[in-house]
Amino acid sequence: MSKKIAILGIHTDAGKTVTSAIMTEALKADYWKPVQAGDLENSDSIKIKRWISNEQSVIHDEAIKLLMPASPHTAAAHENRKYNFKEFQIPQTENLLLIETAGGIYSPMDDENTMLDFVEYFGWETVLVCRNYLGSINHTLLSLEALKHRNIKVLALIVNGKRNESSESFIKNYSGVEHIIYVNELNEINQETIKKEAEEFVKQWNEL
Repeated sequence: MSKKIAILGIHTDAGKTVTSAIMTEALKADYWKPVQAGDLENSDSIKIKRWISNEQSVIHDEAIKLLMPASPHTAAAHENRKYNFKEFQIPQTENLLLIETAGGIYSPMDDENTMLDFVEYFGWETVLVCRNYLGSINHTLLSLEALKHRNIKVLALIVNGKRNESSESFIKNYSGVEHIIYVNELNEINQETIKKEAEEFVKQWNEL
């Protein structure tokens, strides 16, 4: 059975998709976005496929595709569709599988469950993506505390974009998170920039 890692974020715009691309390229992993709501012609899966350059990674089809660009439970209700994540067919692969969630950890996965419930149910290890802004310490600590309460392992906190050493030091000391990985905010996102960032990422990942 392959190892699976869920990519979570402290909020919607933390940078999960770019981080997913960097991790997919760095680890030559497979990628899966379980639910895509809106932007189906330029979905996160399509972006990942466009941005990576290694030939080993497989981008797996979404379990659910919804037309409305909204929270999954809202988009599903708009289309009068019901689904339960427990019925999802997890992609079969011998490779490492990265699973990108949507929104923050308490964002809805379906009309009864959150992303946190989803990850807890399957028992996956995680990385948590954050970025530094006014209020991010609170959002990051709340997310880490919720994951700890559910006994969900956080392999690393991934800081996307500019650094703030005082914030990161406080988060690490207060939460006890063992590892922090840094990725740069990319002005241009393409195969070249993703590959360059992946080379730096894997050096940090190998130190975990």
